[in-house]
Amino acid sequence: MTLVVTGATGNLGRLVVENLLDRGVPAADIIATGRSLDRRGALGDRGVQLRAADYADPATLRSAFAGAHRVLLVSGSEPGARVEQHRNAVEAAREAGVELLAYTSIVNADTSTMRLAEDHQATEALLRASGVPFVLLRNGWYTENYTDHLAAVLEHGALFGSAGEGRVNTAPRADYAAAAAAVLTTDGHAGKAYELGGDEAFTLAELAAEISAGSGTPVGYTDLPEADYVRALTGNGVPQVFAEILADADQGLRRGELATTSGDLARLIGRPTVPLKQALNSALNLARHA
Repeated sequence: MTLVVTGATGNLGRLVVENLLDRGVPAADIIATGRSLDRRGALGDRGVQLRAADYADPATLRSAFAGAHRVLLVSGSEPGARVEQHRNAVEAAREAGVELLAYTSIVNADTSTMRLAEDHQATEALLRASGVPFVLLRNGWYTENYTDHLAAVLEHGALFGSAGEGRVNTAPRADYAAAAAAVLTTDGHAGKAYELGGDEAFTLAELAAEISAGSGTPVGYTDLPEADYVRALTGNGVPQVFAEILADADQGLRRGELATTSGDLARLIGRPTVPLKQALNSALNLARHA
């Protein structure tokens, strides 16, 4: 059975390919795609098939998906362009006759009012109309959304946001990758929508407290009005459009749109998700030895 993983040059796609290999999938049965793939890199060295593919170029997608049985469509990263890009991928999957197309959507996509959800909602509609068997992997927030910025948080002794008392269920990117690999390698997923998130939920104030406890550096959470948070982000070099999307996402967090009690992620990976405290301690240890 041939499995295609798109976006294999990105963090999530690469982890999915590695997880497939760890699950015993023969390297020759895995096709890793991306806009620029180095055949001398780690995946190529392990015998994985590498095929160049650009979501904006339908011909490359048709070539990349040729002979595929199951495809993981990792959502694009260009707001405003990715719905059409996803349309190209869905059409290529239809032409290839794939038996399952797994799409990385966003948690609670059917009810979310966040700007980030709009492209996912449109893509889910495309999938439903395509006739291609599909499964929705509605990923919640990555824990790395917070741990990747620990150095700045510790430097300022403050975590800024606009989420109020909203609760979020995060999990490390590796947990979401393991779930995608499980769906690609087992049966019975077509037509399902999995709401994926960590086993525990927390507020940003609780996150700040965990950072303080793990680092020994006092860190407080500063909750800002949405417009003020946008200004704080742009003042630290975040582009205006991206800052507005991030602030809007915190409003979604405030409303509970990034929380889930489904337990789907733990069931798919066959174990509890990595707890926040463990992920934070690992990130702090890496920072100390950097």
